[in-house]
Amino acid sequence: MKRIVLVLGDQLTRTLSSLRAADRARDVVLMAEVMGEATYVRHHKKKIALVLAAMRHFAAELRADGWHVDYITLDDPANTGSLRGEVMRACARHATADVIVTEPGEWRLMQDIEKWPAATLLPDERFLADRHGFAVWAQGRLRPGGGGRMEHFYRLMRRKTGLLMEGEAPAGGQWNFDADNRAPPPGALGLPQPMQFASDAITGEVLDMVQRRFPDHFGDLSPFWFATDRAQAEAAFAHFLRHGLRDFGRYQDAMLIDHRFLCHSAVSAYLNLGLLDPLAMCQAAEAEWRAGRVPLNSAEGFIRQIIGWREFVRGIYWWRGPDYARSNALDAHRPLPGFYWSADTPMACLRACVMQTREEAYAHHIQRLMITGNFALLAGIDPHELHEWYLAVYADAFEWVELPNTIGMSQFADGGLLASKPYAASGAYIGRMSDYCGTCTYDVKVKEGANACPFNLLYWHFIARHAERLRRNPRMAQMVRTWEKFSPEKQEQLKQDAEAFLAGLA
Repeated sequence: MKRIVLVLGDQLTRTLSSLRAADRARDVVLMAEVMGEATYVRHHKKKIALVLAAMRHFAAELRADGWHVDYITLDDPANTGSLRGEVMRACARHATADVIVTEPGEWRLMQDIEKWPAATLLPDERFLADRHGFAVWAQGRLRPGGGGRMEHFYRLMRRKTGLLMEGEAPAGGQWNFDADNRAPPPGALGLPQPMQFASDAITGEVLDMVQRRFPDHFGDLSPFWFATDRAQAEAAFAHFLRHGLRDFGRYQDAMLIDHRFLCHSAVSAYLNLGLLDPLAMCQAAEAEWRAGRVPLNSAEGFIRQIIGWREFVRGIYWWRGPDYARSNALDAHRPLPGFYWSADTPMACLRACVMQTREEAYAHHIQRLMITGNFALLAGIDPHELHEWYLAVYADAFEWVELPNTIGMSQFADGGLLASKPYAASGAYIGRMSDYCGTCTYDVKVKEGANACPFNLLYWHFIARHAERLRRNPRMAQMVRTWEKFSPEKQEQLKQDAEAFLAGLA
């Protein structure tokens, strides 16, 4: 009997388990652009365009390879607006009730698909760690406030893959070279730019449709330079290997106003869509080191982001379940300030990061963690509101990877299940790792008063609010002791200054 093979928008991989299980001569591949997926959060216009353009290019590749592809565009007058509705319509069109689909990456879709009649779910084998095996490993090792950490998992993954290993020992005699990857920003001269691509006819049609259908969504649609098929994505990654990987490690935590990418690859969106293979990427980075073209700290730092953090946060996402999204261990309930959308703030670092996000649908991990995330943590912003903002505004943001990074890493809202400490920092960190402070209304060196950097005020306000919790954390206890050494007058002044600033947030 003919079957419907549903391929989702982030499953653009020729070796997908559902495609491997299908009969090319008999079965029908269904791909559907639906309003529900474009609007469950108000996604950045560039993100919508990237996903739809990549889907259309992938459908064209499948057709050229002999597949029968039933592709439903967003403008189809009969489009029901939901994946379930389009699957039911396709079953009726093709006179079958048999549907196969590779497991989706998000709980909301998993819970929906499990209710569909006659839908067969197949495992997503594009990851290096089995999510069920991760849950077994994590049980008893990971717990709020202590226990195992990503570093232990990362070492398991290094041994499993053989990446950067010399027999049983790690290359270079140590597992992690992060201490070598914290250099302040260099001058922008000579830094690489990510590879950019002109739009073809398929992408042009998508851009026109997105501008017409989503005019009020956040973000600039043009210029649009993303890769939209596998060949382009592989070319973009090869460009990074040649031009960016060498200095990626050293400068991966740095930030510059006039150079938004530094030495970052800017290919995470392609990886999360399924256009790139994670193991092949890591093997290519390792080969650059073994050939002597890049230093070990750069290759290791890049590989750790993929087989360490990326795989670890996916494991956390599926292990903790859909309720993880509502974690709020620090009891933070302040609404997300409007400048996260408008960039209308005198704080130069936040203004630069939000403007970049609006224009590019991209910011690198330190901009997300230590600028927009750090501010939200210090100010007590509702972590679920922040999660939905990150999910909406970044082209690479799919919930399985974005949610744990926001709830666990950035906001410490899971109480320390994912991260060993809150990633809280004063303005001194931003001043050291960026050039933002030179153009700011506030003075990063001032600790008190109206001219003080808000990060300085909010940092001590955060320490004071959570002193009882933080004094039990070995990595934060010293800061609590420092706060307690301040005179009562200084403590009161810092609290008043911070609260005056917070009262003005809108």
